[in-house]
Amino acid sequence: MKREETIDYNIKASWHAISRMYNQKAIKHGITTSIAYVLLNISSSKGTPATKIAPLIGLEARSLTRMLKNLEEKGLIYREKDPNDGRSVRVFLTEKGYKKKGITIKTVKAFNSYIRQRVEPEKLNAFFEVIGWINEMVEHDDELKELIGKE
Repeated sequence: MKREETIDYNIKASWHAISRMYNQKAIKHGITTSIAYVLLNISSSKGTPATKIAPLIGLEARSLTRMLKNLEEKGLIYREKDPNDGRSVRVFLTEKGYKKKGITIKTVKAFNSYIRQRVEPEKLNAFFEVIGWINEMVEHDDELKELIGKE
């Protein structure tokens, strides 16, 4: 089987192409795709617990810590202790962060609109169904995990 025929190769190749496209736009606004995804996952109205952000975007906690520090230095976010839980920290957008999030939302919506205008709804529905199954199997299928774990 050629790599171009494998499921994982096609998912990764598509994501890298999309990510490169998003990065070209993000760089024009002084951010990266990674920063944009963090901003997208911070609630504009009430902030977001810092511990909730990493799992939402697939980052390790220590990588997120570095990224949050970077975002704070860029003036995109600020952190405050959670008034309901003194052990927890909430992350909030600054005015600058809110503006960058707006650009990000606009970019994501434009991409999705463009694709939806050009791909038949039945094909998109099939794509979402299949990708959902793949995600479910990767996350929860013990038989798959055992199979992949075998040497």
